[in-house]
Amino acid sequence: MEQGEKQVTEQATYDEPEREQPIEEEAAPQPEGEAGGAPLEEAREQAGGEEAAEPAEEAPTANELAAAKAQIAELEAKLSEMEHRYLRLYADFENFRRRTRQEMEAAEKYRAQSLASDLLPVLDNFERALKIETDNEQAKSILQGMEMVYRSLVDALKKEGVEPIEAVGKPFDPYLHQAVMQAEVEGYEPNTVVEELQKGYKLKDRVLRPAMVKVSQ
Repeated sequence: MEQGEKQVTEQATYDEPEREQPIEEEAAPQPEGEAGGAPLEEAREQAGGEEAAEPAEEAPTANELAAAKAQIAELEAKLSEMEHRYLRLYADFENFRRRTRQEMEAAEKYRAQSLASDLLPVLDNFERALKIETDNEQAKSILQGMEMVYRSLVDALKKEGVEPIEAVGKPFDPYLHQAVMQAEVEGYEPNTVVEELQKGYKLKDRVLRPAMVKVSQ
């Protein structure tokens, strides 16, 4: 009996297929100094990503903001000052241009002033000489020649704008007349020119010499 059971047991053992045992993979050796951490490649990728990432910008501090505002205010003040200087220089330049233009126009308009002023005493001498009365024919001929020269000189000055100032019978004008005497004269209103002692002249609208006159009181 025991022998029969032994045979059955051996048969069962023989008939049962052998089960496959799982093959355990050998763990890859880890590098020295790394115990159970992330793999080496993952660590390298992580390190490379950190290097590629841009560093975060730090927010400016209150002192930096205050310094920047102060610098901006200083630059704005300098800009305003430069604008004011530019405007002043531009105004000065425009005034200079206007004065220069006016001086050039005046120089052209009154170009004969110096010559005319020098010739006024000559006209006075001619007028005094022409007032001489004589019966001598030779003297009369000389006076006629002098009068012709005088008229030519007056005409030449008139072409340049030199004209005598009207005086007798006109109201006294301190701009045109120089009062050297006052007298009560019948037939004239007060402050009226009654006599011309020396003829005055003007060049266009500029007085070369005021007329010396006697004025009624």
